[in-house]
Amino acid sequence: MSNILNITDQAFDQLKKIIKSAPSDTVGVIVGVDKTGCNGHSYKLDFAKKNEVENLEYVEQNNIKVFIDPKATMFLIGSQMDYSSDKLASRFVFKNPNEKS
Repeated sequence: MSNILNITDQAFDQLKKIIKSAPSDTVGVIVGVDKTGCNGHSYKLDFAKKNEVENLEYVEQNNIKVFIDPKATMFLIGSQMDYSSDKLASRFVFKNPNEKS
């Protein structure tokens, strides 16, 4: 599974904080994609509930699970999920070597 999405320690640390305050039936987060504009896509994160993630592939580290929406797999292959913070914003950042500008 690690060949689909690589997740940095900074991203896992932030996910741990988010999941700690999530609804009680949360078992991790799920990564998906939304279509944006003419031919673009944006990544999305949501809480993953036990009954929604059966049979989904996932990446796990330190008891934090990041599930992959099957529709997002082809957009995530070889990508890295990181967490970035600066003076103006903090956010999850996806670095995809297959992305074209």
